[in-house]
Amino acid sequence: MSTVNGSPSALTELFEQALDPPPAAGPSLVPRLAEPAHDRSEPLPGVLPVSRAVVVELQRQASAAISSAQAGSTLTGESDRRQLGLSVVNRTVSEWAARYAATDPLTEAQEALLRQAVYDELFRAGPLQPLLDDARVENITINGSHVQVTYADRPPQTWPAVADSDRALVDLVNRLARMSGQGERALTPATPNLNMRLPDGSRLAASYWITPTPQIVIRRHRTRGTTIDQHVQWGSIDSTLAAFLKAAVRARKNVVIVGAQNAGKTSLLRALAREIPAGERVGTLESEFELYLHEEPDGLQVVPFEARESNGERGPDGRLQGEITLSDLFPQMLRMSLRRILVGEVRSREVLPMLQAMSHGEGGSMCTLHAATPQQAIERLVTLCLEAGIGMTEGLAYRLIAQAVHLVVFLRYEDETTLVDARGRPGRQVRFVSHVMELAGIGEHGRPSVQMVFAPRESDLHREPRAVPHGNISPRCLADLERAGFDRRLLTSPWGSWQHPLETVVPL
Repeated sequence: MSTVNGSPSALTELFEQALDPPPAAGPSLVPRLAEPAHDRSEPLPGVLPVSRAVVVELQRQASAAISSAQAGSTLTGESDRRQLGLSVVNRTVSEWAARYAATDPLTEAQEALLRQAVYDELFRAGPLQPLLDDARVENITINGSHVQVTYADRPPQTWPAVADSDRALVDLVNRLARMSGQGERALTPATPNLNMRLPDGSRLAASYWITPTPQIVIRRHRTRGTTIDQHVQWGSIDSTLAAFLKAAVRARKNVVIVGAQNAGKTSLLRALAREIPAGERVGTLESEFELYLHEEPDGLQVVPFEARESNGERGPDGRLQGEITLSDLFPQMLRMSLRRILVGEVRSREVLPMLQAMSHGEGGSMCTLHAATPQQAIERLVTLCLEAGIGMTEGLAYRLIAQAVHLVVFLRYEDETTLVDARGRPGRQVRFVSHVMELAGIGEHGRPSVQMVFAPRESDLHREPRAVPHGNISPRCLADLERAGFDRRLLTSPWGSWQHPLETVVPL
């Protein structure tokens, strides 16, 4: 137990002042119950035999008891408050369960689940917490009372409503913002759009007042500590492409990772960043922290920058007060003596300083970008350059891209979880690199000259949709890659190092 003023019993004494007699011991609330108590293939509310109204009422009682215990005390730390909360929740739920037992007793596991639900309501994400704790959950979408969950290994499922009203749902989102240390961000009529990160690294986007009901999407990052070798194990790339990409990072090639939403761009960017030599000073620029390279104890010297949303008010110049965009942050980043810059996602005016940093710096910078094909990545970058509002011409944009970008890595995503194959086996989600395109300077009509270094391959026997060496192409940067340790003989294997073609329900 945490100590207050040197006394290990201080928290217990405070609790006894609020609830007398002392609380009975109960199961620990953190971590969550072991799997035998709850089959995660079924929603938590199906196991917990009480309504959400009961959980909310018990949370209200526990909150009042905690406030009473804290009144006039010296408790200041969040850990102390949570430790006190554990005791209060145990006692509150035990008393309610004792009364409930007269008509329909709870099992020990059910009572423990109820304790957990009340604790989550007080200190964590409330009814969303079981989903955030489930390692298989990838995305949570909420449309008012309708909640849908997508998983990595099975079809999407509908989840019970997480709030009793739109107002309660907005309150939940704003409570999550405060708990995440992002109190300046809130979903209000003045700021009807909210984007933030949750403590577990998930990314939340919410909108209301511009939509009939609150719209919320939570994108989870299930694989924060990934490496290139793990991507090989997952079948996203083979060892040939892994060696190529590792050498490209060491050779300081500028890389743009491209794909559709949910394709795994951020995961691959994290993995490539781990190939940067230890000790290098690297800047990360993100709307909400998702790379989390600055939280790793060893390796890179990371200077993380995160954008900030406005408070909804505008100043005399018409700008949103308090807002700091990625393009606002770039000039400061360039003063930080950084050897590389990593941008979580290029989506607006930050494209120009990003390309300038790539073309004038030491090289080795990386970013992600939404685009449907590797070729469309160039057109997307041009569009962003023209939308930046500085009068850039199309020709200058193409020239800047040709000088700045060395490689475009395209990720493909296919979701077959709603399908079954001929043998009745369920489909799965597949993510893989399908193309690596090299920009080899300025070509015809002032546009970048491009060539596919890796691409899918097809023969009379089978088709491999994942990236394999493309013909007898010799990358323009091959000499630089060889100096970084790459073996050019790997490019002579027509099927790379894949042992078997990718198996999917519908041929790709």
